[in-house]
Amino acid sequence: MASSNRSLVSPTTNPQLEAALREKLRRRNEVGGSLGELEPLAIRIGLMQNTLRPSFSEPQLLVFAADHGIAVDGIRDTHGRTTHETVRLLLRRQLPLTVFAHTQQLELTVVDCGMAESLPPHERLLVRKIAHATRNARAAAAMSLEQAHAGMRAGMEIGDKLRGNCTLMAGVGVGAHESAAMVLSRMTDTPVRDLIVSGPHMDKDELAHLMMVLQAAQVRHRDVVDPIEVLAAFGGFEVAVMVGVMLMAASKRHLLMVDGVPACAALMLAARIAQPVTDYCMFCRSHSHLGLDQALNLFHASALLELGMESTDGTGATLAWPMVRSAAALLTEVDEGEGAESAPVDAGADKGTAPPSPFGEALY
Repeated sequence: MASSNRSLVSPTTNPQLEAALREKLRRRNEVGGSLGELEPLAIRIGLMQNTLRPSFSEPQLLVFAADHGIAVDGIRDTHGRTTHETVRLLLRRQLPLTVFAHTQQLELTVVDCGMAESLPPHERLLVRKIAHATRNARAAAAMSLEQAHAGMRAGMEIGDKLRGNCTLMAGVGVGAHESAAMVLSRMTDTPVRDLIVSGPHMDKDELAHLMMVLQAAQVRHRDVVDPIEVLAAFGGFEVAVMVGVMLMAASKRHLLMVDGVPACAALMLAARIAQPVTDYCMFCRSHSHLGLDQALNLFHASALLELGMESTDGTGATLAWPMVRSAAALLTEVDEGEGAESAPVDAGADKGTAPPSPFGEALY
């Protein structure tokens, strides 16, 4: 990608504002005491929104669903469900993720990026199907370059129309983790085994089978290194669409809460297009998979909460959301006598006004 594309997402670095945020928290500490890790979290949020008084509105939870051709080689979902079944449970509010989202007043939307089956219309289902599942990456490229670009454009359209200024993101689908692991492996020269091993007690036969399948796919596409070509070779439609959403949302200074390996793969690709996108991300986890540990390590990051769950990606993000909202409240709830000094420092344009949508012309 041309270097000019990287300027389309603004870095959050602002030493003057950061100093003012730290001073504001220091004054709070004189009265209420230190709040530990909540304070750097608050500072990051202030820098993202470019203000001393950050606030959130209409938070969105987006779950991106797609099927993967590589699943025909015997790859199974951790919970033994098909992608179609998982999405039906999400739409019926029968998973913990949906319970927590409802409790936290997060608006849930499931995005059909490429499920093999089609579901009836539903108020919480957004259909942006690129195709009915990707191809098997062991036999051919998972998708064409045209499909990869189409997925990113669909994501940019979604990101451009997002309400609010915070988006929680996760990808689901049989084979989604393995597909994303191959993307991350190729993008970062990380052994794919490190990204798929679930833990010390993982069944050896299962691990050996996964390694056989994924290494065969990697060998078939061994010369692919360009980020979009890597996405096309290994990735899922849900990853492609998430890339577009991340780029567009970050261009509008939205907070992105990234949950799971597919979302990490999308972020790695988005960062190759516009590196500052990572400034707007916080990481969450919904299970103890060691491969996710490695994915987070690639960003030198850790999850906001470590709860020992084994649940659907996105669940951890819903539980971390109250903490994020509380961190912003540290700066937003104005103390008595604290008024004019809480105005934005060098904030530029009003943060409620989104900048133009730049990516359509720049990338396509």
